Amino acid sequence: MGTTDTTESTKPRTEEVGWETKVRYFLNNDLVRSSPYWGIPFLLMGIAVYGGIGFNTAISLTDARGLGAPDYSLSNLDFEMYTQALGSSAFLSAAQNNLVLLIVFTTICLLLGLFLAILLDQGIRYNNTVQTIYLLPMALSFVITAQVWLWIYNYDFGLMNIITRAVGIGPVDWIGNPSIALGSVIFALIWQFSGYTMVVYLAGLRSLPDDQFEAAHVDGASTLKTYIRIIIPQMKEASVSAAVVLMVFALKAFTFLYALTGRYRPPNGTDILATLMVRQAFKLGKWAYSAAIATYLLILALGVIAPYLYYQYRQGSL
Repeated sequence: MGTTDTTESTKPRTEEVGWETKVRYFLNNDLVRSSPYWGIPFLLMGIAVYGGIGFNTAISLTDARGLGAPDYSLSNLDFEMYTQALGSSAFLSAAQNNLVLLIVFTTICLLLGLFLAILLDQGIRYNNTVQTIYLLPMALSFVITAQVWLWIYNYDFGLMNIITRAVGIGPVDWIGNPSIALGSVIFALIWQFSGYTMVVYLAGLRSLPDDQFEAAHVDGASTLKTYIRIIIPQMKEASVSAAVVLMVFALKAFTFLYALTGRYRPPNGTDILATLMVRQAFKLGKWAYSAAIATYLLILALGVIAPYLYYQYRQGSL
């Protein structure tokens, strides 16, 4: 009998927890207790961002023009604006310019930033001065930068045409000529963003231990081979992070492009999806068509961000 009592006393009790205890436990949860601090900002962000995306998608499925109320009935919703955009030469040209901006602008900024970071990492003369000069453009707003480059590209007295006249080429319409206007825009953007990539790479280089350089030199490797075979392969994280920031800006570089080329009607070969979207909505009143372009722009942005998030997830950073 005593053995039975001892066995029964050692068995775990499985009494059901009452609903009052469950409610008390739920209310004492850290997430619930902190909800007054994050709940309102989260709600506002959801309405402003995701609500805006949903509303934009709804408008893109209608025939909205101007400020009139669109017809949201199911019988009127279709994908006409999306097919119309894909068949438009203006849309295809803007999408092509976006891709060129993504690839060329991002690639050159990364390469130039890496080169400058290596020079600074080697302790060149006037190190701090060079670093300040290349970081200064990042402190300027895009509108100010665009105005500066408007003066530089000015046909009559701009610095670029002063140089071309001096070498006998003659004045060049850097912004007005459609064949070179996009290249001029990319050059100005590289000037502003190369300092950013320089700082990202410089932080990555200075985080590496010095014994890697010492071991490479002991093995007889030159400085160039050390960077190419040992140091630069370790800059993968810095390259991915900087590339994502540059590509996202390339997709939404409306402010810079409008300030630099906005006086041209129609645009002179520098149109991107963001500028086309704004012009279709506010100048031509094609709100549904503009909303469809915005949806395509969102898809492009997700195409840039999603692989990066997946990469961060695989690395265990998310």
